[in-house]
Amino acid sequence: MRDLVVFCADVGSVKSGNFGWARSEAEGGSMADHDASRPADLAEAVVHELRSGRPVALGFECPLFVPVPSLDTGFGAARPGEGNRAWSAGAGSGALTTGLVQMAWVLAAVRAHCPEERLHLEWQPFAANGQGLLVWGAFVSASAKGTSHVDDATIGVAAFSQALPDPRIASTMTAERPLSLVGAAAVWSGWLERSRPPVQRTARHSRMILGPALITHRGKGAIRRPAVRLSFTRTVGALAG
Repeated sequence: MRDLVVFCADVGSVKSGNFGWARSEAEGGSMADHDASRPADLAEAVVHELRSGRPVALGFECPLFVPVPSLDTGFGAARPGEGNRAWSAGAGSGALTTGLVQMAWVLAAVRAHCPEERLHLEWQPFAANGQGLLVWGAFVSASAKGTSHVDDATIGVAAFSQALPDPRIASTMTAERPLSLVGAAAVWSGWLERSRPPVQRTARHSRMILGPALITHRGKGAIRRPAVRLSFTRTVGALAG
């Protein structure tokens, strides 16, 4: 794809300096990594490329979908292609929860400045359109990992770029009855209205996605706390995949 700019974020604690991102350059595909420790820097860079008319592929090094097995005995099993690095293990589940929030924040920040752009979760329509924002997932583990978060993000960018012109050939991760976390983040961050076919967010949808759930808490300092309500996943069923 002409002028495609590839980004990847290695998610982690922003406060502790454990967030890093990298990018490719549109001209000639040369690499340029950035010692960026804040998601705001990433969102600003993505917005700049989109406003310049260049398509952007934005990756996050965290699970973007999880399996919902047919049998209850299958909960927590690794997805095909993960090997011994299951999404539900300590590192995977930590990256999932941290990445979900950071991904939603970045997507919301990008959309606030580029409301007319279209978000894609699949390569084929993104490539056919030749513009907009594609969100993809990176999985950097074991001996492939670098020595820093920026290194891991750079490795993710390189893996995606080397798989071009069709990165689907390098996509080996699957899941039984996948629940799309990136789809949920896209709905929460306001990209729902730009989906195809267009889906109108109703007041009920907004309450399900944005409203807190009632949590009963027994123990010291117990108060009613807001939490993400699991029922919001029904809204993004069409995006799961």
